[in-house]
Amino acid sequence: MTDSSDHDARFRRGLEMMEKVYGPSIKAMMEPLREVPFPSKTAEILFGEIWNRPQLSIRDRRLLVIGATAMLGRADLIEQQVAGALLNKELSAEQLEEAVLHLWFYTGAGNATAVWRGVQAALKAQAGGSA
Repeated sequence: MTDSSDHDARFRRGLEMMEKVYGPSIKAMMEPLREVPFPSKTAEILFGEIWNRPQLSIRDRRLLVIGATAMLGRADLIEQQVAGALLNKELSAEQLEEAVLHLWFYTGAGNATAVWRGVQAALKAQAGGSA
């Protein structure tokens, strides 16, 4: 039984950080996946342990994730990170545009275009949500 309560505590800690990173809607998405290995361990280890380490802020970690994700050319994943950054007021629209320009030289034009699309989609969604 201790193992189950330990799992629950680690999962809850991970969910708390995921909410800080992505907003409160993530809990409803993750809760039904509590016993599914990949999402459960993502919450427990990546967010419960790694994202909770004090050496880097959430903003610092998000910038690292945006840089790594830029190399994948995944506008959808960039949009998710940018939405969290906007929600938490970690980055402004001007800073995000500057990040795209900076990443262009490190990730290539195709990947930077995907980053730009993800940034634009998140900015548009935020503008629509606040109107």
